Amino acid sequence: MQLSEQELRRRHEREALMEMGINPYPSELFEVTALAKEIKENYKPELNNYQEVSLAGRLMSRRIMGKASFAELMDSSGRIQIYVSRDDIAPGDNKELYNTVFKKMLDIGDFIGIKGYAFTTQVGEISVHVKELVILTKSLKPLPIVKREVDENGVEHVYDAFSDPELRYRQRYVDLVVNPHVKEAFIKRTQLTNSMREYLNNRGYLEVETPILQPLYGGAAARPFKTHHNTLDMTLYLRIANELYLKRLIVGGFDGVYEFSKDFRNEGMSRFHNPEFTQVELYVAYKDYYWMMDLVEEMVEKIAMDLHGTTEVKVGENIINFARPWKRFTMYEAIEHFTKIDISEMDEAQMRETAKKLDLHLDPNIGRGKIIDEIFGEFCEPHLIQPTFITDYPVEMSPLAKKHRDKPGLVERFEAICNGKEICNAFSELNDPIDQRARFEEQLELGKRGDTEAMVLDEDFLRALEYGMPPTAGLGIGIDRLSMIMTNSNSIQDVLFFPQMKPEKPE
Repeated sequence: MQLSEQELRRRHEREALMEMGINPYPSELFEVTALAKEIKENYKPELNNYQEVSLAGRLMSRRIMGKASFAELMDSSGRIQIYVSRDDIAPGDNKELYNTVFKKMLDIGDFIGIKGYAFTTQVGEISVHVKELVILTKSLKPLPIVKREVDENGVEHVYDAFSDPELRYRQRYVDLVVNPHVKEAFIKRTQLTNSMREYLNNRGYLEVETPILQPLYGGAAARPFKTHHNTLDMTLYLRIANELYLKRLIVGGFDGVYEFSKDFRNEGMSRFHNPEFTQVELYVAYKDYYWMMDLVEEMVEKIAMDLHGTTEVKVGENIINFARPWKRFTMYEAIEHFTKIDISEMDEAQMRETAKKLDLHLDPNIGRGKIIDEIFGEFCEPHLIQPTFITDYPVEMSPLAKKHRDKPGLVERFEAICNGKEICNAFSELNDPIDQRARFEEQLELGKRGDTEAMVLDEDFLRALEYGMPPTAGLGIGIDRLSMIMTNSNSIQDVLFFPQMKPEKPE
């Protein structure tokens, strides 16, 4: 192992501490009674509060000044200044804890526990006067030192920032320590799912779990990851969606079920795509896609209010307003609006010719539905910044959606597009088992033509439909995409703690 000079020094300090009888990784409980943020927000000298506090966290800076020093402690809530006096933490004749341990064997990044009392320094900074100090963890690798300075105009300047995306995503544990703002995006992501869960629970829907390992993949058009189960000697697939299992529960008698699911799709990676992603799927009996549009508007508006206190959210250079009602286009209306071409009556050959005129290069193996999807994705989606419902998709694009009640050749489906990307997909669910079998068989034909994302035929799901599924509305919302918007993040990697990465190159 190639070690730097600092790494070697820290290892020597670890050994020296142990020789002194100080365990650099103690097992004893250190009870924390206060957080840095709490003290800084609530300490009042006139109240004489916070006079007995215990804090724990990383040592982030030190200013050694002989018999006393100032340092900075960072816990999960933020940073606070601490004052360390030799005579307080090392009373009597044995001054090693201060002179040797604190001054020479502690480093930036080490975890310490302190006990003391809050006070205000002469320059007015709320701090903690340390009466006791213990080492909780000796760090063996140095943290990147990010320097921040505020100029005479109050503008903060950052030097030596830990900003390389590959390093940040690969070493998220370092990113969270030295870039405190990163944590806020993940806190908001959790608040988002909590808000959504609260909304669905208050409506009486049941949160459930369905299999991740599936004998057949289904519920979406995507390539799966596959694995092998040794005991059963069979191929299994990581789910690409949980739709077909949740519909089985509607058949079984539940009126409303939802699941926050990890799904996996063996496809390309980009700032909008990660092979492992999270979505929530919801299925409610006796409802249709018009009803589901109203639910989506109401729920996402609530999420914006819960996270930001307003329906307006800044995303890049745009202010996106999630207040109801949202704009609505049919799929064909959107394409005609942005391309000035009406494709609604075109067959596959005519559409290929139209795509060619639009300078859109297509895979020769895809069918009419995928061609429409490619035209929409290229010429419409990027222009839809404010939340917009795209409705009434061609039947070829939606093998699991019910045929439109009024418009032949279309299905009752919508997607919500926001900031140029899809954030949800929903149907009036197809519950006619004969029609569903025919749609699956059409997908099999597309697969034979070379469409690697075509759906497979699921006999057990068809059997479930034959027992009868009530009219049902279904919805899938991409949590990662919605989190990007709600946290003003430019990349999906910024809202995933540990995004998928290429193998790390050896140093």
